[in-house]
Amino acid sequence: MRHSILDSPIEYLKGVGPLRGDMLKKELGIFTYRDLLEHFPLRHIDKTAVNTISSISLQTDFIQVAGTATSVEMIGEKRAKRLVAEIRDSTGYLELVWFQGINWVQKILHVGGEYLVYGKVSFFNGKPQISHPEIEPKTTAILEGKNFLEPIYPSTEKLKARALNGRQIGKLTSAMLAQVAERDIPENIPFHILDKLKLVSRYKAFCDIHIPRTLLDYEAAVNRLKFEEFFIAQVRLELTKLRRHKSSKGVVFEKVGNLFNAFYNHYLPFELTGAQKRVIKEIRADTAQGHQMNRLLQGDVGSGKTIVALLCMLLAADNGYQSCMMAPTEILAQQHYNGLQELLKDMPVQVRLLTGSTKIAERRKMHAGLADGSIHMLVGTHAVIEDAVQFKNLGFAIVDEQHRFGVAQRAQLWKKAVIPPHILVMTATPIPRTLAMTAYGDLDYSVMDELPPGRKPILTVQRNEMQRASVMDFVKTELEKGRQAYIIYPLIEESEKLSYEDLMQGYDQVKSYFPEPRYSISMVHGRMPAGQKDVNMQRFINHDTNIMVSTTVIEVGVNVPNASVMVIESAEKFGLSQLHQLRGRVGRGSEKSYCILLTGSKVSNDARERIKIMCATNDGFAIAEKDLELRGPGDIEGTKQSGVLNFKLASLVNDKGLLDLAKHYAAAVLQADEELVHETNAPLRHFLVSQKGKTAWSLIS
Repeated sequence: MRHSILDSPIEYLKGVGPLRGDMLKKELGIFTYRDLLEHFPLRHIDKTAVNTISSISLQTDFIQVAGTATSVEMIGEKRAKRLVAEIRDSTGYLELVWFQGINWVQKILHVGGEYLVYGKVSFFNGKPQISHPEIEPKTTAILEGKNFLEPIYPSTEKLKARALNGRQIGKLTSAMLAQVAERDIPENIPFHILDKLKLVSRYKAFCDIHIPRTLLDYEAAVNRLKFEEFFIAQVRLELTKLRRHKSSKGVVFEKVGNLFNAFYNHYLPFELTGAQKRVIKEIRADTAQGHQMNRLLQGDVGSGKTIVALLCMLLAADNGYQSCMMAPTEILAQQHYNGLQELLKDMPVQVRLLTGSTKIAERRKMHAGLADGSIHMLVGTHAVIEDAVQFKNLGFAIVDEQHRFGVAQRAQLWKKAVIPPHILVMTATPIPRTLAMTAYGDLDYSVMDELPPGRKPILTVQRNEMQRASVMDFVKTELEKGRQAYIIYPLIEESEKLSYEDLMQGYDQVKSYFPEPRYSISMVHGRMPAGQKDVNMQRFINHDTNIMVSTTVIEVGVNVPNASVMVIESAEKFGLSQLHQLRGRVGRGSEKSYCILLTGSKVSNDARERIKIMCATNDGFAIAEKDLELRGPGDIEGTKQSGVLNFKLASLVNDKGLLDLAKHYAAAVLQADEELVHETNAPLRHFLVSQKGKTAWSLIS
């Protein structure tokens, strides 16, 4: 393969050298020409638009002005040291200030010199000011201003101190592009797609995103490169999925037998929703293929995932295979176990529970029952992946709330059988569709978007601190009816001590509103020993206490149908999906349920937006979409480490249409030519081969 100039070390570029090269590597991760090519500008300055200083108003954001430096002086000492200059044109004067990189600025800035200045306007004591502006002598700026749209690049204070501000990086990029030919940036999208979508070539896109002649050229370049990011990601995910379907052997569930039919016809406690039936059909089709199923099932809080899981485990048992269900906490595992035991009490099916606190004698019995096949279903925590746990023939494995387990932990489960078991990964955290298409696109994907009959929507309201007494009175009226209530306090990540103090203060306050012995209160928090936590939680579940005071540890899975009120203290401090997950702890019985968001006096615009959405809808998927919009994909649980989301230009929030288009074309290409052997797909094939080893291809198994 021909060595590309883009692989050249960055220090070889004229104007860089070893010292600046080291700085670019450390500060921006720019090691090669290619890295510089993919270091995109933040914005472009229209070099022809030089504004007057008097035109600056409170609405002005970035501005470019030209003028004469009338004063340059150093002010303050040590940490408060700063360089302040004044620049004037015929209409007024503007203050410029630098706190870092001062030595470099002093070399080029002199009283009487004429300068072109660009930067973000702020106001200090009512007067306009630009901190750390881009500045250069007006003569060279005009002489070199051959292109009218000049790129400004992301830089850092350390680089600016080495005379590598956003403009200087632009000069390096320009010098690099002068050495790059079209063959150095080969095409990676099949030509028929480029023609159909009228996308510019890859070479032109890279040139025009850096140094466009017009704004239209720039927009066409960005559009092309965003589509490319999505398209390549979707092709990779589709290939991973296709290869898994092809190469991964799976056990075959040939029939729907007596256990499944008996339960479905005689013991099912309610009519399945359309969504539940659809998911069971999808899983039945998957498990009959002879390939390992790898399916993500996401259903909103209370959508009935457990019944789906049980029917699948019965399907496995009908075909002579064992099942296993792994949950992240002992409470949740216990709850799944109790639920399954209750549902299967009249059926010839053995279910066992294995957690960290299972006694040794009981464990031994369990190990024997799993090894000889007499135990059909095992529910448990991480304890199920210990080496001592060996199955006779594990055929179906369910991981609940999968983001709480590491990849290595999940993989331990796969190794419990000669032919890997079918995998169903369940989550009650709704994932926005765009995120699911990228972060989990290598999995088959099922959504349960209907609630079982009889579930009433939860009424959510916001109240402020001044209304606390009436909120507590309302909680009392619910407790008088024999119901139970949660009162939740925020966990402050930066300070466990502060969270604990807040919680203890809150606990005392709750006790003053709900005195013993008339009321009884359970408390659960992160500092508590696990055993104590479980006991307190169990007391609430058993209805021995009326009120549960807690931090967010009860967020996932706790099922107390009798609890009808959730009060969330300092609701403005919680994220959207967390508020939604917490709210899902109530509304699990047939009674009307309430979620009260108590807020302090200072609520930011973002928090106000979150609370407004919570009060407006119970739809977890609508909430997840909004959460993605407010926070961006990097913060959504479980996706931070995923290489798939590291798009440099494309946005899952703003470019949904482009993502859909890319997914459509990626699927069409692979449907027609799975191995990418056709000549039309040669550009794509060459690109993927050149990128091998640079990307995390599969995130789940």
